[in-house]
Amino acid sequence: MTEHAEVEIIRTFDPVTLPSSATVMMAARHMRSRHVSAVLITEGDAKLVGIFTERDASRVLAEGMDPTATTLAAVMTDNPETVSPQDTAEEIVRVMRDAQCRHLPILQEGKVVGIVSRGKFRDTGGPAA
Repeated sequence: MTEHAEVEIIRTFDPVTLPSSATVMMAARHMRSRHVSAVLITEGDAKLVGIFTERDASRVLAEGMDPTATTLAAVMTDNPETVSPQDTAEEIVRVMRDAQCRHLPILQEGKVVGIVSRGKFRDTGGPAA
């Protein structure tokens, strides 16, 4: 029997944003102070250029890179998948599953307006959709 799981979707409309020239250490400090696990990398007027997550920070350390000297441009995911404020939770989960990610920037008219993050899965005991 296949179990049905729901995913908790958390939309944040005040995401942490940094320029690609910021260091991994700066990003980690912002992430810790704001209790988030991803930073959106923007240039100019909120134009998205990438995303940096806690998994990227872990990789930086595991590979022996210096977080005070390594820029986000060197380790971020370029041009990540995005969603719009009008997308449904079902659509967002599908994009996350297809892209194998836990965070998606929310764009409106080409500008960052938020981020959606996948929380924990919980078993509802029902059949899969």
